[in-house]
Amino acid sequence: MTADPPLDAYSRIVTEVAAELTPKVASLRVPRDGGRGGESLGSAVVYTGDGFLLTNAHVVGRAQSGTALFSDGTAASFTVVGADPLSDLAVVRANGPTPPPAELGEADQLIVGQLVVAVGSPLGLAGSVTAGVVSALGRSLPTRSAGAARLVEDVIQTDAALNPGNSGGALADSRSRVVGINTAVAGIGLGLAVPVNATSRRIISALMQHGRVRRAYLGLVSVPAPLPAQLRERFGRPSGLRVAEVVPDG
Repeated sequence: MTADPPLDAYSRIVTEVAAELTPKVASLRVPRDGGRGGESLGSAVVYTGDGFLLTNAHVVGRAQSGTALFSDGTAASFTVVGADPLSDLAVVRANGPTPPPAELGEADQLIVGQLVVAVGSPLGLAGSVTAGVVSALGRSLPTRSAGAARLVEDVIQTDAALNPGNSGGALADSRSRVVGINTAVAGIGLGLAVPVNATSRRIISALMQHGRVRRAYLGLVSVPAPLPAQLRERFGRPSGLRVAEVVPDG
């Protein structure tokens, strides 16, 4: 008789993703109110070999610096290069050596039901790994910035367990490619991630070069919706976007 393999196929995928990405996801400690208000905890993904990391805008807030801790026990101070509250993305740069960068995937190729793995530092517990599936695509996430309502568009919904501190961490596919940056916990079994796609790459590039993003803004909450047969035939597509909410001053 042949011995049963020690891990089933699902477990092999999750453990391989964890081994690949855990060293490349840092735990962030960000001082609040110049250090007088304690620390905020979050995560960040190594983006380039020269020290740039991706995280959430709400993780860094208005801070200009903080500390990144890696799974090998090393730590490096970082400076905030730029943040974009509308996409909830931010770029920071470590002032010291970092692990090799994570490979980015393409969120536009995800399908509902696909396996995804979340790597981050929930509640400050670095190197934590959870797994789940893509529950839905194209969600809109209302946020607030400087008292104004904002929308993070086209987010990924997943049932992979996320907790405070996971924000800024990696959401990866079965090939260890980062397809999203975890951003929010909307409820039990309902986590959200900013997709990694052509749009977010342009935002990241603008943050690295200019420290900010300039764009037009409509202020509409939209959700994917199937089109009636008459409209499907007219427009040649099966679905569209339904306006669910208009943001004040949008």
